Amino acid sequence: MATNMTKDMFIKDVFDYENKKEWEFQGELPCVIDFYADWCGPCKMIAPVIEELSKEYAGKVNFYKVNTESEMELSGVFGIQSIPSLLFVPKTGKPQMSAGALPKDALKKVIEQELLAPV
Repeated sequence: MATNMTKDMFIKDVFDYENKKEWEFQGELPCVIDFYADWCGPCKMIAPVIEELSKEYAGKVNFYKVNTESEMELSGVFGIQSIPSLLFVPKTGKPQMSAGALPKDALKKVIEQELLAPV
């Protein structure tokens, strides 16, 4: 299941943007972070897909959800202007942002190629 993420969790488990200038992933597994809002129609459409993928990739990729209404600072750090926005965070290299509700096969392709492909 996708875990609801707060700013404090993000700083501890993903990247400490308050103390570091250069991107440095701190997690054990690559992750997908879904920036959403409860009122957002496309967000509601993609939510079950994120849950399915979190089960499919359990132990390989972590999935998080960030409520843009309650975590405004975290949303601001990434310049979230449209939701849903998905942040794909590999273990090495820079994260990639994707805006919009992607279909499941497109999400799987990004996960396989950007998060799980051998470096």
